[in-house]
Amino acid sequence: MSLVQNFPFFSIILSMFCAIVSFALSGKWAKRAHLAMTAAVLALSAGVLGFTAATGDSYTYMMGHYSAPWGNEIRIGPLESAMAVCFSLLMLLSVLGGLAHIDRDIAPSKQNLFFIQLDLMLSALLALIYTNDLFTAYVFIEICTIAACGLIMARRTGRVYVSATRYMIMSLVGSGLFLIGLSLLYAVTGQLLMSPAERALAGLVSDSRFTLPLTVIIILLVVSLGVKSGLYPFHTWIPDAYGYATPAASAVLSGLVSKGYILLLIKLMVRVLPNDNQAALNMMDVLFVLGVVGMLLGSVDAIRENDVRRMTAFSSVAQIGYIYMGLGLGTDAGVTAALFHVISHGAMKALLFLCIPGLTEVSGGRADREALRGAGYRHRLAGLGFTVGALSMIGMPLLTGFVSKYLFAAAATSAVPGKMIAAWVALAVSTTLNAVYFMRMVLVLYTSVDASHRRAEDYHASPVENAGIAGLIALNVALGVASPPVIETLARGLAVFG
Repeated sequence: MSLVQNFPFFSIILSMFCAIVSFALSGKWAKRAHLAMTAAVLALSAGVLGFTAATGDSYTYMMGHYSAPWGNEIRIGPLESAMAVCFSLLMLLSVLGGLAHIDRDIAPSKQNLFFIQLDLMLSALLALIYTNDLFTAYVFIEICTIAACGLIMARRTGRVYVSATRYMIMSLVGSGLFLIGLSLLYAVTGQLLMSPAERALAGLVSDSRFTLPLTVIIILLVVSLGVKSGLYPFHTWIPDAYGYATPAASAVLSGLVSKGYILLLIKLMVRVLPNDNQAALNMMDVLFVLGVVGMLLGSVDAIRENDVRRMTAFSSVAQIGYIYMGLGLGTDAGVTAALFHVISHGAMKALLFLCIPGLTEVSGGRADREALRGAGYRHRLAGLGFTVGALSMIGMPLLTGFVSKYLFAAAATSAVPGKMIAAWVALAVSTTLNAVYFMRMVLVLYTSVDASHRRAEDYHASPVENAGIAGLIALNVALGVASPPVIETLARGLAVFG
């Protein structure tokens, strides 16, 4: 085994080790350790991506002394390594873009705890991307849940405590359902590694045994991850959790956390659950319907919001609906479109949540539309970033959101006729609704105002903060104009994913 094949394991351990070390560090040094660690993980992940892209295949890495089916292992291919690169890059840019607000929103004595949560979050996300063991996935689901709750509470205001409580309750419901489903799966298969579990389930399906338990298992596993990722109608925790956390936390929560659960769900659908089983086919239909409903009603809720933070949070409900609609199509093209949108939405939403604070701070600290009038003149980079993110969410050509919507529309052509028409109509209506609330906000930002209000109001963003926002603007454009290599990597990775 070559050295580069060890890098995924090194990345997970490095993230966890950084969290442990940061307990003894001050906030300033914990911040430096986190940024250095994230950059190192990005470099390691890029090395693994280069290796897997060259081989075009996946490999397993045994953790400990016991091989399958008794040991614990991770599995790495082009898809996993591409996601690790994107997640670590988005984490780095999100933290850079929110550093100034971390200093303002979090007490200096508590800042090291904030970066510990980020370290644990990155470790958990990497583990969810790479793991081939179901119980390990459950352990890191819980780590991710606790770290996310800590990130929400870091701002320490009354509204944030309510948000964190609501998030924890919904997340624990999802975790409990996942554990029950996992226990039943182990009871009927005797396996926790994904590949042996898949073979055992295939045998049960072919013999028509345990039909009812298998149906319950599929429902529990899929619904549990739907709850944790914010699938409609399990989305009620999203507006407050995303809208009132410190900006770096909002960017990470909206851009990465729910996507880790979605990637695990895709892994279960492809590697574990028998997709020729009637219960699995019915669950695909349910995911498609819930995805379409989320696309539409999430946008309707966003239109009704006057607060730009909650508006942007509700738009996440719609965008998660896009991903589940793609999965519900039941085709490889639909899954590829969903995977690209995982990356695309992360880049768009992180950019929006990092730009909103700059716009509100030059508007007297208010986030309503009336107060934000002309804010694009008062904070030009934040105004530009929000505009790019908004146009990308709408699906403007040359931006990543356009590519996502094109992939979903193309994937629908290979689905059954009923789903094809429903997907096209949902895409058209949802895009129109996206344009209503995002273009309305962009127009407000650049509405002509009194000349005295066009100056920057003595607001000076730090160069690091500007670099994070500029990096996300560049990423949205790059994914829009240079998407073919990314899509090809995802499609090739999906081919060897199972």
